[in-house]
Amino acid sequence: MNAPTLLLFNAAILACGFFILWLICLRTRDVTPVDSVWAFGMVALAFSSFILTESAGTRSTLLLAISALWGLRLGGYMLWRWRDHGPDRRYQALIGKAEARRGWGFGQATARLVFAPQAPMLFIVCLPVQLGQVGPNVSMSALAFAGVAICLIGIAFETVGDWQLVKFKRDPNNTGKVMQSGLWRYTRHPNYFGDACVWWGLFLIAAETPWGFWSLPGPILLTWTLTKWSGAPTVEGRLHKTRKGYADYAERTSGFFPMPPKRD
Repeated sequence: MNAPTLLLFNAAILACGFFILWLICLRTRDVTPVDSVWAFGMVALAFSSFILTESAGTRSTLLLAISALWGLRLGGYMLWRWRDHGPDRRYQALIGKAEARRGWGFGQATARLVFAPQAPMLFIVCLPVQLGQVGPNVSMSALAFAGVAICLIGIAFETVGDWQLVKFKRDPNNTGKVMQSGLWRYTRHPNYFGDACVWWGLFLIAAETPWGFWSLPGPILLTWTLTKWSGAPTVEGRLHKTRKGYADYAERTSGFFPMPPKRD
């Protein structure tokens, strides 16, 4: 299967999946599960690409395996957090404003502000695991193996960061305090940094293939989303208002790339 046909098939799969999820969310009045779909959806697109291209080469297998390792771990964590913490306040605020200021109903607000933008963004971010499986098998070089290493580092980094944060929040003595130990001592967002590593690594694995380099918009969009749009800016805006001492922590701690903290 050629690249345009594969992308068309995958776009249809993604659109159907998001439409079904939207219908479910209309009944539950909660769109928080869409965050899990981001992770599970990437696994689904990697798997459908593997099947549709009928590829069994080392590169395709690695792209699928790494996507599955990353996506199932993150998707499961997001589902657990949703069940443990309840609906995401960011989505509640976004939809509430649309309903109050624009007169939109819940269905229109969620369709236009959550599902319509997130489906194409997910599709673009997933370009490396789609296009990297198209075409003849190309021997893997140092670039691809470097990508594998970066992916594994990223998965380990965000897994440890998430575990450290959960452990910190579980301690009643830390209520209202700022997490600033472990990996969080070196970056304010180890989970986002790990995510970015995974998708830049997947791009490096895919880049050696005939179509792989054209997947570059994927990791660029993901990194921009995490650092400039719905990731760090949203989280930090809330923490600056609700956590005493967060401004001092932010002043001495790197916002993305892990670095030694600045001295006071």
